[in-house]
Parts: sequence; C-alpha cells; structure tokens
Amino acid sequence: MRRCVPGHNATWGTTLRFADDIGIDLGTATFLIYIKGRGLVLQEPSVIAMARDTKEVMAVGEEAYRMLGRTPGNIVAVRPIKDGVIADDALTEQMITRFLKKVQTGYNRLFGLRPQLMIGVPSGVTDVERRAVLRAAINASARRAYLIEEPLAAAIGAGLAIAEPVGSMVVDVGGGSSDIAVISLGGIVVSESLKIAGNEFDEAIIRYVRRKENLMIGDRTAEEIKIKIGAALVHREGDQRVAEIRGRDLINGLPKTIELTTEDIVEALQEPLSRIVEAVKRVLETTPPELVSDIIDRGIVMTGGGSLLLNFDELVRRATGIPVAVAENAVEAVAVGTGMALEMIPILRHGLISSDNYLRR
Repeated sequence: MRRCVPGHNATWGTTLRFADDIGIDLGTATFLIYIKGRGLVLQEPSVIAMARDTKEVMAVGEEAYRMLGRTPGNIVAVRPIKDGVIADDALTEQMITRFLKKVQTGYNRLFGLRPQLMIGVPSGVTDVERRAVLRAAINASARRAYLIEEPLAAAIGAGLAIAEPVGSMVVDVGGGSSDIAVISLGGIVVSESLKIAGNEFDEAIIRYVRRKENLMIGDRTAEEIKIKIGAALVHREGDQRVAEIRGRDLINGLPKTIELTTEDIVEALQEPLSRIVEAVKRVLETTPPELVSDIIDRGIVMTGGGSLLLNFDELVRRATGIPVAVAENAVEAVAVGTGMALEMIPILRHGLISSDNYLRR
C-alpha cells in the first residue's frame, strides 16, 4: 500500500485528498485566510455578534461588523481579539471555526478532513497567550497548528529572502499591535512589539475630536476619517484634504456636523506615531552592525494596514535616514506569509511553535 503524505495526493484504489494547509492572520481588526494553492480566500473584520443572554452566535465577519454600535439590547457585537491576542477564548474558537467552514472545499467538509494551520501572532505574546491561540485552533478542528511571529510572516509574504545570511527589517503595523523586527537566516535577531497600531490611531482621533470640537464620534467614524484624510505628515501640497463628519455635541447632546483637515489628523496621531518611530530606532540601536549595514542597503519594509497611512513611510525615513518602502501587498502580507511558511517548516523550525509539542508541556 502506498503511504499517504499530508498535503500530497496518493492513490489507493481511488484518489485520496487531504485537508487544506491554511495560513491565518488572526488580526485584531481583520481576519485573513490563505490556502495553499488557492491564495487569499477570506478577508473579513474580526467581529462576532451574539445574543447577550444565550451567547448564541448570530453572525461573524462583515455581517457582524455592520452591527457594531447598532445592535438592539439583546445582541452584542464584539472583537474577541485584542491587541493581536485572544481576549475571549470561546468566541475566538467560534470565529475560527465559522471562518474555516466558509473557505474549506465541499470535499473537506463532506469527509470531515482537519486542516493544518499556521497562525501569525505578535512577537511579544506571552506563554499563556500562545497556549490560548493553539488551543483555540485545535478546538476549531485543526489537526495541527503552528505559531509564527507576525514580522517573520510579513517578511515572507512581502517577498524578502529571509533565509539568506543578510539583515532585513520589517515594520508590521496591524490593527492591535505594531511589530518591528530584524530578520536573518530564517529567524528574528532583534524585535520589539507595541500595543499601538491602527485601533490606537482611531482612539487618538476620537480623543482629539472630543477635546477640540466637543464632539463625540464612534470607532467606525474615526476609522473612516483616518482612511479618507489621515496622514503621518503633510509632505506634498496635494496631501491636504478635508472631510465633513457628524457626531453628538457633548454640550447640548444634539447632532452636530464639523469639518476636519489632514493637518488636524496629523496633530491627532502625533503621539502614537512617535512611539512607533521611537521603537524602530530602538531596534536599530540594538541590531548588530553588520546587519545594520545590510538594512541601510536594502531598506526597511513596512507591512500591515496601518502602514498605508499616508506618508507613514516618509516619517520613518526622516527619523532613521534609511530608505523605507511599503509592501505592495501590505494588508495581506502576514496572511500570505503564514501560508507560504507551511512550505518552509524545515527552514523555519527554530522560529515556529507547534501544538504537538507546546500543548503537552
């Protein structure tokens, strides 16, 4: 009888198939799934809606996101991932399970085949947080799960040659965390993780509007402002934009409409952006000189949705004096990298955590 190897077809009277190998970016803001051979197959908000009393899940992803701030009293829409790690084990498990059902082929669902997962996590996660992610994956019917640090996955997804004996630097700015890392020979040499990223940008805008205009706005409005007129700095004449926003006046409680400019958002984001830039400089200061030389030649690569903030790359370039580029697939880089990492396990073995070993401790 011919031996069946996971991920390969085998013949034994009839053709057998095995469950998909799946890469997951378990993001605070966005949940992405990459399947080997099919590419990026899912990109939806990391939101789950449930009945407050019975805890029954009503919706996940895009449908649940539309409920944020608009649900009746008996339904609550929440984000079970906070700062890049699991805040609610049960809801995260439900979310993973439902998203996997969405993307798995009918063959895999019919025969109950269990996938192998590679999940990206922030570089600063604790031992308890690692176990929570692995348990959620296994309980969601994965046959095996691996954890890979997000900056390493982002580097792979962005096309960097991470296995070579040269230094590459990645700044991955997601929804809940920013991860800065120097990578060489398939591993992370120096890294730092901050709980400051896209969601903190939104909160900074909310605080600014409340302080300056006495106007209360919600998370979704703040995110829309960030995308429409946000910037790290005003670099060119065409960078200046204006947007009209609506909210509740904190003085009289009535609806109110105001205008904000790009310069307003630059001022609002100054504090969180400066903290990320300072972290980039700290990582560079602790990087071996030989690798710094490589980074000067190769430049810094930025990934994650937060890196798309207008002129963020220019802000980092001015602070470090090193060329900076935003990856073409910045939002998908971690998800793509997790999927590609499933084919690089021998190269990455020292940088991965496997459920086979870790959960037995």
